[in-house]
Amino acid sequence: MADITLTLLTNDDRERFILDNQRAFKYGALEEFGERDSHFEEDGEIISRRTIENSIDNGVAYRIREDGRIVGGLVLTIDRKTRHNHLDLLFVDPAAHSKGVGTAAWKEVERLYPETEVWETCTPYFETRNIHFYVNKCGFHIVEFFNSRHPDPHGPETGAENGHEDEAFDGMFRFEKRMR
Repeated sequence: MADITLTLLTNDDRERFILDNQRAFKYGALEEFGERDSHFEEDGEIISRRTIENSIDNGVAYRIREDGRIVGGLVLTIDRKTRHNHLDLLFVDPAAHSKGVGTAAWKEVERLYPETEVWETCTPYFETRNIHFYVNKCGFHIVEFFNSRHPDPHGPETGAENGHEDEAFDGMFRFEKRMR
């Protein structure tokens, strides 16, 4: 097994991180829906630059490395007071899929933040690969399904402040992993 490590994102790698993230998310949607996909946020991207930048600016961003080579990234929001932390983004280069990279990276996150009581994350309903990963590989549980009839009041994708209340929003699963 390759050596999987996490290194803090540097400013000189920020642009590549954003582009790598968009490419990985687009790959998942195109794999699921093909060219007919209509789940893009902006300019043909599944996840907008603004969403990624907000996550980086308000969280802790890491590069996932396999034997020193960049193969993905992740962003966490850490609340040291409540110990209820959030995985905002996690992506692995499609060339490294199904090789245990994501699972090893997640284990490293848990090792780095042992004080965490609850981890939370979300993924779109159509990302079956992600759902499998979070539930079957990482031990998360689906706890909520956000959609046009049950929007996440605080979520950037579904919150009423973003105008989705009148649209047929497809949906996001919310996951939790209780550590204690």
